[in-house]
This record gives sequence, C-alpha cells and structure tokens, in this order.
Amino acid sequence: MARKKAVVKVEVAEDSDLSPPPAGLLKEESVVNGAVDEDKSAGRKKRKRTTKVETKDEEVIEEDVKPIVKGKKRRKVEVKGIENVAAEEGDEGDVVEKKVKRKRKTKEEKEAEAMPLAVRTVGHKLYIGAHVSSAGGVHNSVVNSVHIGANAFALFLKSQRKWANPPLAAEALTTFHGNCKSHLYDQAKHVVPHGSYLVNLAHIDKTRTEQAYDSFLDDLQRCEKLGIRLYNFHPGVANSTGGDRQAAIAHLASNLNRAHKATSTVVTLLENMAAGGNVLGSTFEDLRDTIALIDDKGRVGVCLDTCHAFAAGYDFRTPEAFKATVDKFDATVGIKYLRAMHINDSKAPFDSHRDLHANVGTGFLGLRAFHNIVNEPRFQGLPLILETPLESRDENGALLKDEKGKEIEDKGIWAREIKLLESMVGMDTESEDFLKQERALAKRGEPERKRLTDQIEKKREKGEKKAKSPRKRQVVANGKKGKKVESSGENDEAADASLGELSNEDDEV
Repeated sequence: MARKKAVVKVEVAEDSDLSPPPAGLLKEESVVNGAVDEDKSAGRKKRKRTTKVETKDEEVIEEDVKPIVKGKKRRKVEVKGIENVAAEEGDEGDVVEKKVKRKRKTKEEKEAEAMPLAVRTVGHKLYIGAHVSSAGGVHNSVVNSVHIGANAFALFLKSQRKWANPPLAAEALTTFHGNCKSHLYDQAKHVVPHGSYLVNLAHIDKTRTEQAYDSFLDDLQRCEKLGIRLYNFHPGVANSTGGDRQAAIAHLASNLNRAHKATSTVVTLLENMAAGGNVLGSTFEDLRDTIALIDDKGRVGVCLDTCHAFAAGYDFRTPEAFKATVDKFDATVGIKYLRAMHINDSKAPFDSHRDLHANVGTGFLGLRAFHNIVNEPRFQGLPLILETPLESRDENGALLKDEKGKEIEDKGIWAREIKLLESMVGMDTESEDFLKQERALAKRGEPERKRLTDQIEKKREKGEKKAKSPRKRQVVANGKKGKKVESSGENDEAADASLGELSNEDDEV
C-alpha cells in the first residue's frame, strides 16, 4: 500500500500569561528525514516515516515518525514554537490530519502585554499591592507586582497545596534580589509571603506536627535567603485537641518558638480568621493568647484581614465602628503587633463567619469602610495586600464570559483598586466623586450580596427546622444496622459546623 502524507495545519493561540514560557520549555529542534532500517532480531522491517507540518507562515518542518503499529493511537508532535500538536494514526499506520488552531502573538501584542497596567505611585504614604503570581519562579512575582502598579506584594514561595517542593533555584534567588533592587522594592518591609494552606501547627498528632513544622520552617528559611522579613500564615484548627482551644494554642506557640530558634530574622504573622468554631484566630483573644506564649515577642505579629474580621463580627463600616474595632484590637492584642493587612471586601454579611472575598466597595463592607482604613495614620507604612477576585463583571454585576462560555479574568482589577484606594486618602466622603464611585461599586456587587444573603437565610431556616423537628435515623454498630433512635439534631449541627469551617478554609485565598 502506498504511503500517505498528511499535513497538520497549526495556528498558534494567544497566550494569556503575564510572562512568556521559560526558555527550554518548547523544543526548537526539527528532525530530518529517516530511512528504512532492519530489525534483524525481530525478523521484520521498521519504517521511519516523514510528516510535514505547516505553520501559518507556511514554514515546513519535517519530523521522523516512530515505527508503525497497527490500530489507532495518539501521539504528540512537537514543533518549533508550537507544543502538543496532536495527530492520529489509522489502522494502516497512516497519519490522519488533525487541525489545532493557535494564533501566534504579534510583536505588538507582546509589547502591549509587557506594558504596566498602571504606573506605580512614588512616595505615597500607603504601600498597597496584591497577592501576585510567582509561577515560573519567585522572581516573577516582582515583575507581576510592577505590572499592576503595586508598592507592596504577597506571593507563595512554593506550591501551597502539596507537601513536597523543590528547593529555590539559584537563578531565581539571584534574579529576585536583582528585581527588588532595580524596581525599588524593600523586601524586608513590603513583601509578605503567604503560608501553605496545608500547614496546621496546632495539630497535636506527632507525625502531622512534624510534617507541618518542616514545611513551615522550610518557608522561613526561603524567606531568609530572599531577604524577606515578614511571613503570614493561618494559625490552625483545634480539632485534634477535641476543641480544647488553649491546648491547641499552646501547641501552636511551641512550634513557633521552635521555628524562631531555628531561624534568625523572619517575623511570623498570625492571620485573623473568619470561620469561628475550632478555627484559631477567629477572635482577637486567640491572637493575644498565642502571642503571650511566644518567647521572642519581636518575632511575632499579626496580619489583619478585613474580610475575615468583618465576617467574625468586627465592624469597619462607619467611623465610629471602625474606631471601636481598632481600639479593641489595640487593647486586646496591641497595635504594635500589627505588621500587615489583607484588604478585602466581603460577599457575606456581617458576623456570618463566611470567608468570601469581594472586590473593594462591592461587598457588605462597602467603600466607606476602605475610606476609613486608608485614612488611618497607624496603617501607614504597612504592606496592604489585596486578595480580591479577578472575575470580570459588567456594571450590573453580571459575569462576563468569552465566546466559549469561560469566565474572563481581568488582571487590571488590582491596578484599578490600588489607584482607587490611593485616591481616597483625604477624600471627602460627601463629594460627588466619592458618591458616584460608591453607587457604581455597590450596584456591581448587588447580585452577589443578594445571592449570599439568600443562601445564608436558607441555611439558617434549615437549621432551625432541623432543631425543632427531631428525625429518626439508623444507627450502625459493629457493621450492622441497629435500632432506630431519636435525634435532637445537635450532633448534626456540630457536623454541619465542622463542614462549614472546611468550606470556609477552601474559600480563602
């Protein structure tokens, strides 16, 4: 049978990342024509076949194809400037044409992508930024921060969702220091890495303790190599102590003391939490009690999250409520321990114990809460980090989607929120400019606020109904169904609360 040659036409798609793929990720070598050789041990011939691949620019690259094996199979063809071009072989080993449309970015598009979305405000009294991506290496976080016009930033030092991670690459380490210096970031004051979501330093199981501690210590050591002095993390959960809060806090503090002795410069920042229940840090008293057990008070502090605090019952919405909250923090914890803040609005209502971040001015906190925050003199000089969503919405709050129905991500949101927060310093809240922005942002967030209000109300009604209407259930003992018993719903509510805490943990950024 005569051999068939198929042409795979490829268009290179537009890449949406801020940074291009690392060098060496895409193969650049093409393969030349091969010839027929003979496998003497098998007593049969192998054929090397040539596939021609045409790009949009009519560039032809030839590639060797592996020996034919009958039956359909998929294989990958890698071409200069193109990755993962798929093709199929038929029953006779013929290559079946498969088109993959990918548009190659133009020079103009690449230059536009590299341009900052906003120019950094030099000399501002507030250091506002966002939790930016460090994909491809920690050094990229600096460039991504510049891209949104930020004067501070947060990042993950490694994957926050797995335990095993490679060490910092020497090149990434050197480049991070160089980028901070060239872009005038003081990483000792205005860079605040976020700890792993997996780490629970309050867990008393020996194996789990060592696993969490090793990951935590590794992050502190990375900070010291990078010249970073502030490190933010979640205090943990008291489930392993059976809800004994003080026992969990004592275990947390002992791990912090151990980590402080193993390092020398990093200040560990306890983040306040929203969930309540067994989640540590849900009250200012939790933070106070943990700090009280730390040997070196100069190595511990707090990162105050506005969404978490609001959901936990601390208000910021009016000047009076804001003052009362800050005064309570000062009296309970001490304002000197406040070293950083996460600036987030809340999709969930006040005291809801739901951790759902919203864009500035669109949530239940509202724009006036953030006016109070940016005009508080005691917050000047602190890194103020946005962890707000990047989802695009129209003026009525409807999600914007592309032609494939996928939600559109807008990295310009952080750039605009930074400028908004900076502009509110000294602004009159009764001015037309402020009122216009307040109305527009509130309108954009209305659908989400209503959705969450309805959701919480339904859950409350369900809980009340369950408490008032005992139901029968099967009790399983020793693998067999036992007698039917009456349930008051108390245990079910406790289980629901625990699940709620887990859901809140997943919602956190």
